[in-house]
Amino acid sequence: MLETALKGSKKYWLLLLVLVVLHGIGASAFLYQLKKGLTVTGMSRDVSWGIYIAQFTFLVGVAASAVMVVLPYYLHNVKEFGKITILGEFLAVAAVSMCLMFILVDLGKPMRMLNVILHPTPNSVLFWDMIVLNGYLFLNIVIGWVVLSAERKEIPPPKWIKPFIYVSIPWAVSIHTVTAFLYAGLPGRHFWLTAIMAARFLASAFAAGPALLILLCLIVRKVSKFDPGKEAIQKVSKIVLYAMIVSIFFVVLELFTAFYSQIPWHMQGFVYNFVGLHGKSNLVPWSWAFAIMAVIATLMLLVPAIRHNEKTLAVACALVFISLWIEKGVTLVITGFIPNPFETITQYVPTVPELAITVGVWATGFLVLTILYKVAVSVKEEIGA
Repeated sequence: MLETALKGSKKYWLLLLVLVVLHGIGASAFLYQLKKGLTVTGMSRDVSWGIYIAQFTFLVGVAASAVMVVLPYYLHNVKEFGKITILGEFLAVAAVSMCLMFILVDLGKPMRMLNVILHPTPNSVLFWDMIVLNGYLFLNIVIGWVVLSAERKEIPPPKWIKPFIYVSIPWAVSIHTVTAFLYAGLPGRHFWLTAIMAARFLASAFAAGPALLILLCLIVRKVSKFDPGKEAIQKVSKIVLYAMIVSIFFVVLELFTAFYSQIPWHMQGFVYNFVGLHGKSNLVPWSWAFAIMAVIATLMLLVPAIRHNEKTLAVACALVFISLWIEKGVTLVITGFIPNPFETITQYVPTVPELAITVGVWATGFLVLTILYKVAVSVKEEIGA
């Protein structure tokens, strides 16, 4: 089936060219970082996790969100999701690939990742994060490819693939739960020290990932002859709505706990985010952008007329995705380091090499996604013809 990715329109090849160029820019910046070390980044002793780990955190959620179409289709036989399940699984493959790449560039020296394999430490959450991420990548590649191959041959999927499908459902939840434990298990970082961190991660994941899936479905419909189905898109939009409401509710719970208790350590992170702390306010515009866009998107999705109109639905989904990218991909990680244990504030600003590497990783992920979607759409069109 991979040969179908070698056939396409001029726009398809132009998109691949743009993504390859961006990948090249990111790779060049990574080679520069590899030579000079992590000193070329904006990270420091006080802020040891920056934009790389922030993107990793957000993308784990995008990957986990595939379960929101896999579970209804395979367990509850929601036939409307039959056309888009493969798109959700291939989105998960691309997202996990980016997660692993962001971990790789954050290590400074890539060979350090071998320590997790050569010197396994099961008492470390990082060890289990490695297990669940690589396992989830394997599951989605195998499931997606085998099911799509069977569909192309117009035969039922082989019976041996069903256990993999069933295992992938709780596995999807586990990847973001384990990632949340990386944060919630650090007692010295009060902004992350909350029992509902995993719940917050999953709620935002089940909003951001399906929102991106809807946007991708609309794009696929526009540029190809394959229609993912209006009913499927509408059902996914309701998932985005409910997940977004829960996500906002969890943030309100955190705010109430912090400010009603008046515990300084719990309040400082939110104060820094929304009004600034001791004259430092780098994240204030980002935090307010998240809050405003999240509320606007939720209100838009609550109105049936807006949700049923695919143009306004696309706007709402874009706002959902961007707002949650800001929350998980910008503010959450950085705020955890402010203030440091010595009660001083070291602000973090990513450098040009960091941004170039970040863009390069995203471009690489979308390159993988574009090729996988080209294969999937070609098969769907072939079957339809």
